[in-house]
Amino acid sequence: MKFNERVFSGMQPTGSLHLGNYLGAMLKWIDLQKTHECIYCVVDLHAITVWQDPEELRRSIRQVTAAYMAAGLDPEKSILFNQSQVSAHAELAWIFNCVARLGWLNRMTQFKEKAGKDRENASVGLYAYPNLMAADILAYRATHVPVGDDQKQHLELARDIAQKFNNDFGDSIRAAGYEDGEFFPQPEPVIVGPATRVMSLRDGTRKMSKSEPSDLSRINLTDDNDAISKKIRKAKTDPEALPGETDGLAGRPEADNLVGIYAALAGIAKSEVLSEFGGRQFSDFKPALADLCVAQLGPIADEARRLMDDPAEIDRVLVDGADRARRIADPILGEAKEIIGFIRSSS
Repeated sequence: MKFNERVFSGMQPTGSLHLGNYLGAMLKWIDLQKTHECIYCVVDLHAITVWQDPEELRRSIRQVTAAYMAAGLDPEKSILFNQSQVSAHAELAWIFNCVARLGWLNRMTQFKEKAGKDRENASVGLYAYPNLMAADILAYRATHVPVGDDQKQHLELARDIAQKFNNDFGDSIRAAGYEDGEFFPQPEPVIVGPATRVMSLRDGTRKMSKSEPSDLSRINLTDDNDAISKKIRKAKTDPEALPGETDGLAGRPEADNLVGIYAALAGIAKSEVLSEFGGRQFSDFKPALADLCVAQLGPIADEARRLMDDPAEIDRVLVDGADRARRIADPILGEAKEIIGFIRSSS
């Protein structure tokens, strides 16, 4: 079967979105909505794999939605909604729980990292998280998924689940009119740009994260201009001058990270950054980087705050997006149910 090109991606509503989310995913999301049918989700079902305060979760769902729109996601061009409003995600995830193998999930490194040493107390949801991610994608037969490096393994699992479903139910799929026996596509990762993996401003070997204790480790999309400048000024560096070529960034994770951030925000290659700043000290480079960050991120923060002052409008966008998402996902889920042998409701 030839599948229409369709993009799906999402982020959890846990804490403020930050520069790593913006450069690692959202810039590509914004670009893709110009050329593809795009579905972007606030993945609140994923968020509750660890305990969430209900009031804080509601606020965070709206905050992430506001950040999406402030950054440039247009709810008229893309479908924008929160996951829990579309039941197909959870229903298809259960079907995939019965398709995926325990051995596949046991190889998922992110569960090991998040569960830590006390795995017996981790939720079943955290363990089965990748199956829900596969359902998120395949409920829409998405063909392309913008992901960070840390999610590539989960996308490979989604591809494995799609292939096993197609193989397990090949006869039923063909009987339903799919001559090639392919009901679900093999989604492809979309990973581009010079700063797809943005690292902590306090430790260039660790990914920028909402969960890191120090707020100085990240630039939040809600930070004001003074906070952005302060965090760049205090970012960890080394005592050497910036190199003239990218080979000179090897073994210098903090320098590599800051140069990558500048390149991504400016829309140029790291080599072009170094052609301008090579041989100069960080005392020269950091003010230029801070000015660039403020110019790019300041307006996003202002718009996000404006949107958060009108929660009813955010909720309207989410409800409208969920309606549009259901119109795509529900027929696909209904066919999947019939293929595996369930009796479909006539209503």
